[in-house]
Amino acid sequence: MNTLIPIVVLIIVFLLIAVRKIGNVNFRIWQVMLLGAATVLVTGAITPQDALASINLDVMLFLFFMFVIGEAVAESGYLYHLSHRLFSRAESVRHLVVLILVGGGVLSALLMNDTLAVVGTPLMLYFARRHGISPKLLLLALAFAVTTGSVVSPIGNPQNLLVALSGSVPDPFVTFPLYLAVPTAISLLLAYGFLARAFPGEFHTTALVHREEEIRDPTLASLSRLSLILLVLLIGAQVVAAMLVPEFDLRVTWIAVVAAIPVLVGSRRRFELIRRIDWPTLAFFAGLFVLMASVWQSGFFQSLIEGSSLDLAAIPVIVVMGVVVSQFVSNVPFVALALPVLSHLGSSTVGMMALAAGSTIAGNMLILGAASNVIIIQCAEREGETLTFGEFARIGVPLTIAQTAVYVLFLTLLPA
Repeated sequence: MNTLIPIVVLIIVFLLIAVRKIGNVNFRIWQVMLLGAATVLVTGAITPQDALASINLDVMLFLFFMFVIGEAVAESGYLYHLSHRLFSRAESVRHLVVLILVGGGVLSALLMNDTLAVVGTPLMLYFARRHGISPKLLLLALAFAVTTGSVVSPIGNPQNLLVALSGSVPDPFVTFPLYLAVPTAISLLLAYGFLARAFPGEFHTTALVHREEEIRDPTLASLSRLSLILLVLLIGAQVVAAMLVPEFDLRVTWIAVVAAIPVLVGSRRRFELIRRIDWPTLAFFAGLFVLMASVWQSGFFQSLIEGSSLDLAAIPVIVVMGVVVSQFVSNVPFVALALPVLSHLGSSTVGMMALAAGSTIAGNMLILGAASNVIIIQCAEREGETLTFGEFARIGVPLTIAQTAVYVLFLTLLPA
């Protein structure tokens, strides 16, 4: 009976995450995941000792310190200042969309896509109001940018972080861009093409007039800038060390810890920032690790693998499964579940990159494909704007199909 409990709980959790509402009761994703973890604990499907051991401290600590940096950058107004300096170069809507896709893509690779979704949405609405641009166009551009751009980095999104830390990926800061930079660049170009086709009347040549945004907290902004500089330098050092001294292992967790030191040590607002970080996401991950450990211990999926005629380790299968399954469940639980399966099958580094790519670009297909989409829409609705399911899918579905083809073709041609 204990073997079936984790599977039943998993199905219920996935369904609740997909619908997020029963009657008049709304469910948050982290609440559903914690409820699932508590259920397998209470029913004895996993022991408390195994549950504690299943929580990946590397992931938890990395997320904590990155959230601190992200909160400091946003609260100080430094990110808005940086964004203005970047977007002020846009002479027209066409240029602005390009800069959103490129800038959002690059920044999401460094700061995590959910962080960019939180701080980027007010910027998109500001630009829409100031320049008379369709807010739907800019919100979609932001959503596609932070999702697609995050593919190329091990710290671009939570599922990539899981792959980097738990997928035995060698030198993740080298491996991810080496395998994924080219198809990601092509995918961003595709995003521009689909947006231009969907909003032809918006891509006019009227000149845009920009206004500089002020930094709200200069001291915190300086510390945030130092943290970002440290983050970039440490990532660069990790890349160089991976090439020159392969045995040297600078884990992404320590990169986040060191980068957050200026803010945590130098700012008087450190405790305020800590209170304001995304604690529900940390709770979600803790519950995720416990639930997925109980599912794996049940042996259910191992038995499915042994009797399956489908080559689950094939690159097209991995990418397509990541795209499709992530529409019905969160991409993070899917990756957490797929990792031990692929490891059991002896999947190569290319296979792990396929898992990262498929589960991430899934967010471009439908609203529920990525948490960043939900964040963008919820933030927009507080300002009186929104994106409906149909509006997102009208562009997202064909775009994701095209991007899936790009990643499958590129990764299939690479040596294992």
